[in-house]
Amino acid sequence: ATWQLAGCEAKVEEAKPISYSGPLVETTNVETLVSDSARLQLRLTAPLEQQYDNGDMLYRRSVKVQVYDKPGKQVVNTMVAKFAKLDKNKQLYTMRGDVQVANVPQQQTLRTEELFYDKIKHKVYTDLKMKVRVQTPTEVLTGEGLEANEDFSRYRIFKPIGTFTLEQAKTQGI
Repeated sequence: ATWQLAGCEAKVEEAKPISYSGPLVETTNVETLVSDSARLQLRLTAPLEQQYDNGDMLYRRSVKVQVYDKPGKQVVNTMVAKFAKLDKNKQLYTMRGDVQVANVPQQQTLRTEELFYDKIKHKVYTDLKMKVRVQTPTEVLTGEGLEANEDFSRYRIFKPIGTFTLEQAKTQGI
């Protein structure tokens, strides 16, 4: 008797690794407090925070950042935007979409479409060509490009375009 075995060899393909570049963590209704020596420096609130592998954070549904005075008791600056990204390595926030910065004690506001907040250098700035509008209690200043300290108590507009009283700004739609 002769035995004959026959079979077919099934080739099993190795699974290829999947590359995922999306967020590792998504958190809703975020409130982040940053302090130093038990003094509140910064409060960040956002409806959605996405954290990535490299530590970067995205805020796609708006963000609000409040900067506190040295004792950590009073809000001196508030920044809001429709979108923001934190570059963790550079400690640099990029804020876009109806960006508003308010210096609470001095009653000054800045409006622009894109703003950078450097946490290491403690300053906020725009690109040189970015249109900016600063309103004080008495006037409205317009121009292109801006640099300021983080509490927005001192600022410089690189290319001033106009200075208007509040009444002029209202009647001219500025």
